[in-house]
Amino acid sequence: MILTLKNPFIHGSALPFNPRRPSFNKAPNNSKLVFFTRNIKAVTTRTEKAADVKATVTVKQTLSSRVYLGLNRGLDDIQDLLGRTLLLELVSVELDPRAGGEKKTIKGHARHVSNEKDGVKYEAKFEVPTDFGEVGAVLVENEHYKEMYLQEIVLDGFHNGPVNVKCASWVHSKFDNPEKRVFFANKSYLPWETPSGLKKLREEELKVLRGDGQGERKSFERVYDYDVYNDLGDPDNDLSKKRPVIGGKQFPYPRRCRTGRSMCDTDPVSEKRTSVLPYVPRDEVFSDVKLLTFSINYVSCLFHGMMPSLTSAITDTNRGFSCLTDIDKLFSEGIKLPFEENKGFLKSLMPRLIKTITSANEVLRFEPPPTFSKDKLFWTRDEEFARQTLAGCNPFGIRLVTEWPLESKLDPKIYGPSESAITKELIERQINGYMTVDEAIKQKKLFILDYHDWFLPYVEKVRGVEGTTLYGSRTLFFLNPDETLSPLAIELTRPPMDGKPVWKSVYTPSCNSTDVWLWRHAKAHVSAHDSFHHHMISHWLRSHCCTETYILAANRQLSEMHPIYRLLHPHFRYTMETNVLSRQFLINADGIIESNLNPSKYAVELSSLAYVQQWRFDHQGLPADLISRGIAVEDPSAPHGLRLAIKDYPFANDGLVLWDALKQWISEYVNHYYPKASFIESDEEVQAWWKEVRTVGHKDKKDEPGWPDLRTPQDLIQILTTIVWVCTGHHASVNFGQYDYSGYVPNRPTIARTNMPDEDPSKEQWKHFLENPEAVLLECFPSMIQAARVMAVVDVLSCHSPDEEYIGETIEPSWAENPDIKAAFDRFHGRMVELERVVDQRNGDKNLKNRSGAGIIPYEYLKPFSEPGMTGKGVPNSISI
Repeated sequence: MILTLKNPFIHGSALPFNPRRPSFNKAPNNSKLVFFTRNIKAVTTRTEKAADVKATVTVKQTLSSRVYLGLNRGLDDIQDLLGRTLLLELVSVELDPRAGGEKKTIKGHARHVSNEKDGVKYEAKFEVPTDFGEVGAVLVENEHYKEMYLQEIVLDGFHNGPVNVKCASWVHSKFDNPEKRVFFANKSYLPWETPSGLKKLREEELKVLRGDGQGERKSFERVYDYDVYNDLGDPDNDLSKKRPVIGGKQFPYPRRCRTGRSMCDTDPVSEKRTSVLPYVPRDEVFSDVKLLTFSINYVSCLFHGMMPSLTSAITDTNRGFSCLTDIDKLFSEGIKLPFEENKGFLKSLMPRLIKTITSANEVLRFEPPPTFSKDKLFWTRDEEFARQTLAGCNPFGIRLVTEWPLESKLDPKIYGPSESAITKELIERQINGYMTVDEAIKQKKLFILDYHDWFLPYVEKVRGVEGTTLYGSRTLFFLNPDETLSPLAIELTRPPMDGKPVWKSVYTPSCNSTDVWLWRHAKAHVSAHDSFHHHMISHWLRSHCCTETYILAANRQLSEMHPIYRLLHPHFRYTMETNVLSRQFLINADGIIESNLNPSKYAVELSSLAYVQQWRFDHQGLPADLISRGIAVEDPSAPHGLRLAIKDYPFANDGLVLWDALKQWISEYVNHYYPKASFIESDEEVQAWWKEVRTVGHKDKKDEPGWPDLRTPQDLIQILTTIVWVCTGHHASVNFGQYDYSGYVPNRPTIARTNMPDEDPSKEQWKHFLENPEAVLLECFPSMIQAARVMAVVDVLSCHSPDEEYIGETIEPSWAENPDIKAAFDRFHGRMVELERVVDQRNGDKNLKNRSGAGIIPYEYLKPFSEPGMTGKGVPNSISI
């Protein structure tokens, strides 16, 4: 008979509908149950008076205990009754002076004592000799058949106070892996400061995390290793889904985490895709709270439940909107979904999107974005089109024009004349003779969205895909005296192809009816281009993708007890799991990006081209990014040491306050641990970490400019501030406003499906445009199913999880134990509170027209704190969605 406890142990997080690899925890065959009745005592060979030490282990309650049944559960319950759940071993910081090696550990079993609000409590008692020395680590063996999530261990009873050990980690079953886990006390040590009794453990733990680079990784493992992006295609399922390897000589790219899955049968360089999510190191997986809100269940529901139902509801995938009011109906009436078999299931997981209208029917009905709610015509205004380059969801695209004429750097023999069709005369006419072009450039009045040379080499390839098109584009803006921008001209270019010569056309705002509609078409194309730049470069490449390399290198080269690891670790939470979901559903073959954005199956290739042409590490920090785009110049007398070319630039204005606060906090932290400049070059772990980021994580650009030397504390401060900024302010600025601006299709279409009406039209096509220009524009917009897919995805991505951790909100345990670091963090927290006030004050300033005014939503994407849900504010500690 299986024994069941009244308050059973709460086990791991593998929910029954979690599409990860099934658990490897199985009872061994022919096992025997052995009952122990003797008392468990600490092992010690000393006779001096010992300290009575109590270890309290907090194990986080998880959801799967409610469904964890069967033989293994019964065996684990028996272990709990016998007080043999966890074997703890205390490790001294000192070596044995007689033997010369590590002192013998003091062992004891922890027994279950209570279930409390903050977790399940286990206790062990030890007799610690007075000459044992300070406890620097605890070894843990999990004697259950199921993994456990250890939150912390507190050792109480020492004369100088308790020893705290933050775990925040899954501990595998000894039946999966007999190796014990090591958890170091919260005190941080640089490598040469490591107590002699911990040096071997420090080295061995890093070896475990690096792995051996062999075989397929198992779900309970914690191995961090590198690989190329060779898992985006699925040729074994469909040869049309074969995709090239991204990463390497042909398509340079950052590296991802290695999974070790086998290669495809039809393509020996592509990794097999499976129905379960790929491996990530165990501690990188979402928490239960995250699982219930965003994560795997929500996304699986979205892609395996709602998306197929959308296809059933909209049988014609090319069907567009017949009129603008049809788009508005997505918010009022929605799309009826055929959910007879799973009635109510999707609504329970996606209440924001799925509404029940009758007992038999459900609909996909969207919440109107605040931009649309405030001003239903906002998308038609040229001023709003320009304003969104400064305060929208992609503030990283706009650049200063520094020379004239505008010229391409591409080979004119292949792509046509290099000089732009936008002339001086046209620009001066558009600004009504206010100044000449030369004067405008000198006074820094001309700005550009330049997607010409980036897209032009792929125009012919993309046009070979049904249902999409592409141009190279340039969009020019003029800076008005009130610091707002006005669009002046859009140039669209098709290179020579299909026996036709190069085609270029320039569009301008106009009062002429035909030109007005052509201008609207041109804006739709540019919006789609900027949307692709936002999703694949500003968002995916520069934040998600590149941060994975920092995470891999940090876990492989920096010990858990290294102060720099402890500084960075909160900023890496959930990023690798989020990236796995992106590889599985968003950037994969026929995924959301390919199916709903202009470049289609060439999307990731184009991001590789952007990585080659545009990405440099030393341009990823905010000040350097602004300078590289010509938006700012260094000026010691100006706020933040920068003088902005556009004074009312909400993203830059708020971002620089956050950047300065981050840099101040990180400076105080680094200077505390590295009081001498020579310490930096002497730190082999931090040097190995930074070298690996460059030479392995970014192997394809390792010899290119942009990699700072790491020789002084100032070098380290700049590197760390850049990484933390990318994980916090950069990502927040491009993520949490997605639904605000992409939630209404005409404002920010993700794809322009048709060519411009005046590009080599037939007589019938031109006549159709003249007679019904709105219908032709709607044909250019995304189809109904494309719009619904994108709106559903950005709705999910724009929301905060209830367990979100915000920048400067909560102090880490290791920081709290150091008075100097705690004081520095408290100051940093105060600066975040002050930033909240500054943002509110700026949004209330009527003179700042890019963030306030009739129908304009306030700019709050860099306000540090937020409530759960879609709030349009809040800067999480990490790229957690």
